[in-house]
Amino acid sequence: MGPGRPHIIVFANEKGGTGKSTTAVHTAVALASMGRKVAALDLDTRQRTLGRYLDNRAATQRRLLIPIPLVEHETFDPAKGVEIGDVIDRVGEGADVLVIDTPGRDDPYSREAMIRADTLVTPINDSFVDLDLIGEVDPDTYKVRRPSFYAEVVWQSRTRRAKTTGATVDWVLLRNRLQHVNARNMHRVAEALSDLSRRVGFRVIPGLGERVIYRELFPKGLTLIDLPHIGEASFAHITARQELREMIAGLDLPGDADEAPEPQRMAG
Repeated sequence: MGPGRPHIIVFANEKGGTGKSTTAVHTAVALASMGRKVAALDLDTRQRTLGRYLDNRAATQRRLLIPIPLVEHETFDPAKGVEIGDVIDRVGEGADVLVIDTPGRDDPYSREAMIRADTLVTPINDSFVDLDLIGEVDPDTYKVRRPSFYAEVVWQSRTRRAKTTGATVDWVLLRNRLQHVNARNMHRVAEALSDLSRRVGFRVIPGLGERVIYRELFPKGLTLIDLPHIGEASFAHITARQELREMIAGLDLPGDADEAPEPQRMAG
């Protein structure tokens, strides 16, 4: 993270339903709770899940007057005729970290964001259905035959970034919605990911488990970190918060990002 430039984290996956926006919001809020100045940009002009989530968060903060950190954010609108690079520069100005959430489809704006990423996060559900996006697996041996189209997209983005700026991209594959059942399938997925990671160059870290709480938090714009402020701190929630801590540490961001995120009081 150079002086005057934020560390850019891009959440990207062309497959929907992987918890991408939920993970992006939790990452942004967790880093803000650690004292980072965080900005966020939503590139999904239609659904704008990240933008709506953070709008709900600001509304809850005003309504309940609870000391939760807020994240400055904006939704990109290509109809305004503004270059995506200019929007990224403007939204990220003065921030320590810029979190960018992309739509679950291929488009030129997502690709431009990927080229600018310092950390590229691809959340997948822990299944061969989602793994197919990254690599083709033999149906009998469960061995990876070859990388799939999305791995090629990322490779092209990383190559272009290296040629234009000389910088590298840390590609992180996030195993979301891990469950404590069907251990054989989880083991096979883990083996396939390990093999593929060596071939195409990504790291694998655990993400967020499958929990109803994530769907319940959206209308209020709250995250796991905020639960003590609303009087909710069950054992299951404590376990989920530990998952979030481990995920943030696994991202291995510059500047003590492995510090455990905890609620902070806002000035004023």
